[in-house]
Amino acid sequence: MLKRITMLMPILIGALLFAGAEEVDAARCKTTGLLIKTTSCSYSTKKIEARPGIFRDVRYQVPEGTAPAGGWPVVVMYQGSFFTVQFSRTQGAPFGGFYEVKVIEKMLDNGFAVIAPDAGLDLFWETNLPTIYELTADYIFLNNLFAAIRNGSFGPINSNKKFATGISSGGYNTSRMAVSFPGEFKALAIQSGSYATCSGPICIVPTLPSNHPPTFFMHGFLDAVVPWWTMDLYYDKLRSQGIPTDRYTDYLAGHEWVSASAGKIYSWFNQYR
Repeated sequence: MLKRITMLMPILIGALLFAGAEEVDAARCKTTGLLIKTTSCSYSTKKIEARPGIFRDVRYQVPEGTAPAGGWPVVVMYQGSFFTVQFSRTQGAPFGGFYEVKVIEKMLDNGFAVIAPDAGLDLFWETNLPTIYELTADYIFLNNLFAAIRNGSFGPINSNKKFATGISSGGYNTSRMAVSFPGEFKALAIQSGSYATCSGPICIVPTLPSNHPPTFFMHGFLDAVVPWWTMDLYYDKLRSQGIPTDRYTDYLAGHEWVSASAGKIYSWFNQYR
């Protein structure tokens, strides 16, 4: 009997760690596992052109139920370098990826559609490269993406209620929405990033456009990739120009999504929906 129990132990431990009883079964997302949790959200994929004949994947999902008049508000989520936005992550994923999925879950559960475009073959956004941004594939791709939102390609979405968020390169690209796509977004939330043209510790924040969307920052104080003080420069500039802003610092975090990200981003966007 003891030998049989010993043989079964790895199976029992695996079940506890990775399968477990289903703990959350929301409309679009579910969380499984007892000790190590995995959150997964259903999604669809479309391809949007970035250059003639070159397409990028766009993952998306709308909330369960009937869309409000005018369509769902939508959060566009921009990936960080090398890691595309995924709709399923397990605790312990690099750069706090599990909490990125929690952002998706929070939005879908509270009436926001989510659209997550890939950055393409470069695996990062071109916002802070030494080039003319309007000539980049990103600029063409994002204009095509926004047109597809307007024409209903992603379902009943209100193109006048767009919000943007992202981490690292995706955080810089979130800022880019204020610089190169004026009037497109109602509010922004930047995780572990700074102004559109900054890059790590190289950061100068110029005078911002007067119609810059309200912007919220989340940052790890121990971030060695995008130093906290570069976010602070951007935050101070917004405040000095009277543009609505706020921030949350996790003093124990580095370059990563954090457990507070989902709630903080939702609360910020919900003010402006």
